Amino acid sequence: MPDYHDDLRLAHVLADAADAATMDRFKALDLKVETKPDMTPVSEADKAAEELIRGHLHRARPRDAILGEEYGIEGTGPRRWVVDPIDGTKNYVRGVPVWATLISLMEAGEDGFQPVVGVVSAPALNRRWWAAKGAGAYSGRSLTSATRLHVSKVEQISDASFAYASMTGWEEQGRLDGFMDLTRACWRTRGYGDFWPYMMVAEGSVDICAEPELSLWDMAANAIIVQEAGGRFTSLDGVSGPGGGNAAASNGLLHHELLGYLNQRY
Repeated sequence: MPDYHDDLRLAHVLADAADAATMDRFKALDLKVETKPDMTPVSEADKAAEELIRGHLHRARPRDAILGEEYGIEGTGPRRWVVDPIDGTKNYVRGVPVWATLISLMEAGEDGFQPVVGVVSAPALNRRWWAAKGAGAYSGRSLTSATRLHVSKVEQISDASFAYASMTGWEEQGRLDGFMDLTRACWRTRGYGDFWPYMMVAEGSVDICAEPELSLWDMAANAIIVQEAGGRFTSLDGVSGPGGGNAAASNGLLHHELLGYLNQRY
């Protein structure tokens, strides 16, 4: 199996640089915020963080492609860095500390591009999570000061904690009834949103989570971390990986039942 230690170390360097840039503008009274064509917000900090990461990658990995939320795809080849400079921009611009920079390295294979390295850094929470293919998933402040992550062993939906972002998307897709049935069947539900539910699945503090509509940069880093912690990360159709336009993540034991509820259509 390939050794991705150098790539993971680079991803931490990128996250350190992004953390410094985003925290410098967090809660700034003069923060500039625009509305993108899809009606979602983008701040000057989103753009600055992605530009910073791209600059580092151009110097450190000039042959690798880069896909970012704010500036699209650049380059070609079998290796592709995928970046969401601020996942949770709506929280960021309102001063809510639940947001993170997501950085992933994806490699081309028989099943298309799949993540092999992922870092999720949430500096306002003073938390960071990461993983590399075949090397496990961890949380801590550095590679040398970390705790290995493991998903939960909960086997029954009635004992499960379910995290989600909002109900709007489920309703738009005609999946709201199945979603509501799942919330009633679970022990506990909470709308944490964005990257955080996936990290809690990897940590074992949440058992299942799902979102009905996502982009690749929302999922790539989360996917490898959940998988390396022993969980499953698929589309709602059950296809493994972050390429399906939506996501379901679990401890693995509850995955089939999770998909069953969310694919109910009335």
